[in-house]
Amino acid sequence: MKRKALYSRATRRRSSGPGQSLESGLLEPVWENQEPGWVRLAWQATRRFCARHDRSLPAVAAVLVTLGLLGAWRLAFPPPAALTQWDIDNAVHYTMSNTPPGPSETTVAAATIAPSVVRVDGFLSDEHKAQIAKEQAEADRKAHKGKKLDTSPATKPTTPDSTDKQTDKPEEHADSTGSGVVIDEQGDILTNLHVIRSTDRWVVTFADGSKSEAVVQNVQPENDLAVIKAKKTPDEIKPATLASTRDLLPGDVVVATGFPFGIGPSVSSGVVAGLKREFDDPDRKPEDGGKLTNLIQFDAAVNPGNSGGPLVNRDGEVVGIVTAIYNPTGQHVFAGMAFAVPIENAARAVGMNPL
Repeated sequence: MKRKALYSRATRRRSSGPGQSLESGLLEPVWENQEPGWVRLAWQATRRFCARHDRSLPAVAAVLVTLGLLGAWRLAFPPPAALTQWDIDNAVHYTMSNTPPGPSETTVAAATIAPSVVRVDGFLSDEHKAQIAKEQAEADRKAHKGKKLDTSPATKPTTPDSTDKQTDKPEEHADSTGSGVVIDEQGDILTNLHVIRSTDRWVVTFADGSKSEAVVQNVQPENDLAVIKAKKTPDEIKPATLASTRDLLPGDVVVATGFPFGIGPSVSSGVVAGLKREFDDPDRKPEDGGKLTNLIQFDAAVNPGNSGGPLVNRDGEVVGIVTAIYNPTGQHVFAGMAFAVPIENAARAVGMNPL
């Protein structure tokens, strides 16, 4: 009797090809004629790990993504590094190397004293002019004794026409010009005695261009100093700062400001050449006490018209009043040596203490 063939009711899965798993249907790499290597072992270990932790993998992946984003943020925006002394030194060196230089110390000193410097113009009265002309004519007569001289005046006095306008009058020219420095808010001005001695009326011009007549307050002939006071002062007047000369040394930078030959204000700079110098000025009168003593010698260029102007240190503080220049040729021009009265002596002429 022929046996009946038996068939299983289970459906047999047919493999779709080499490398397909019969249990899960996942594809596996085919390792033909090869011993299991580390790549295959790693692949299998990964599959087993994923199979065991299939529920926790999304959370782990989220944590890893978050950590990656945080790392990328730190790379893009790193925190400030802690500064070391080396960093500070290099930053200072770079800044100093790439910063343009500021104004020089002489520029600063000149700008500091500029608002306090004034021009002092002296004018002769008509009587004084007539007396000077008479004395000059007498001197010429004695010098040319026996010769016929033209004694007629060089200029004849004229009476202005009553119809002349004020603007038609000729401009009045100063008979002497010097410099000065404002030392207080009341309008007291330090200058040289020889700046005002030969004239009868004085007009001071302030830094803002305003003018005022001035009167003599005090004189100190032994130091060739005078104090004049402006009758009218500007609304904003800036007195100079006075400084003692006890810390002044040869070689220190000094700046002189004034109106040499009436041009200015002009600035010159130099150094202190010496202290406690003496100078016998041939133009000084015997009643003034002879030679000048205790002077500051300096080499900043000054000329006639600088007399009475301030000599200042690098901070713009007045340490002296320019009073004389020395020229062995006898000419009244700068030859490399000038003198100033120390501010201590000048302050005594005003009755004040600069310290």
